Amino acid sequence: MQKNFNEVLMRYIFLICACMSIVSIIFIFYFVFEGGLPFIMEEGIGNFIFNTVWRPTASNPSFGIGPMIIGSFIVTIGAVIVGVPIGVLTAVFLAYYCPKNLYRLVKPAVNLMASIPSIVYGYFALRMLVPFFQKVMGGSGMNMVTASVLLGIMILPTIIGLSESSIRSVPKSYYQASIGLGANHDRSVMAVVVPAARSGIFSSIILGIGRAIGETMAVILVTGNQPRIPSSLNQGVRTLTTNIVLEMGYASGRHRESLIATAVVLFIFIIILNAIFMVVKNRGVKK
Repeated sequence: MQKNFNEVLMRYIFLICACMSIVSIIFIFYFVFEGGLPFIMEEGIGNFIFNTVWRPTASNPSFGIGPMIIGSFIVTIGAVIVGVPIGVLTAVFLAYYCPKNLYRLVKPAVNLMASIPSIVYGYFALRMLVPFFQKVMGGSGMNMVTASVLLGIMILPTIIGLSESSIRSVPKSYYQASIGLGANHDRSVMAVVVPAARSGIFSSIILGIGRAIGETMAVILVTGNQPRIPSSLNQGVRTLTTNIVLEMGYASGRHRESLIATAVVLFIFIIILNAIFMVVKNRGVKK
């Protein structure tokens, strides 16, 4: 009797927790879209998204977030270029090449990277990456390249952890069959095991992209925060998240509404990425 009561009690506790998560998402949807969607409709979707002039406090204000969208995409693509090859190859190394003694050091270090606060990453980039790129590229060193390298480093734990799990989940028979057919170790891993884990690896990349797009505090220190479309690599950019953080403290009226509308656009991007992640994950499960 006591056992049945405990099972029923825990079942309802789990149900309440699940419902709280759903309710939280609904509230987030409501308050973000309720605050920003009317502004987008008034301003016009095309004018708000594709306009390249951001001048919210002028006498003739212009609320174009085009430069911030482009800035977000540029630094995110740069982060993918930097982080994906390093992350995936590190995952392969940990799964099939890393000695056990070294694994005991590398794996906790990767997990530790995931727990480092964003502002600490930003301070590291401010002290190390900014002076380096200032010498190499000129200018202030606060540019899209610096931000891309920083975000590439920050998404490594996500890509490494999920990719390694996906690679390890591939049945050992795949590797053994390849060895039995005469392939060497490297070819068996890279041509058989890694392609078999591609859905999980791709999912890790998508989650890494989501982390890069949503990052704020680290990026705000190194991008230069200039709301313009850059014409060279050593120019600064401003992302959607940094635009909200920089101006929300003093914004009011339509300026504040425009920042909430920026959050709506960012939210939609994240929803799209998560939808892609779910599709890829489901395909991997079906296979």
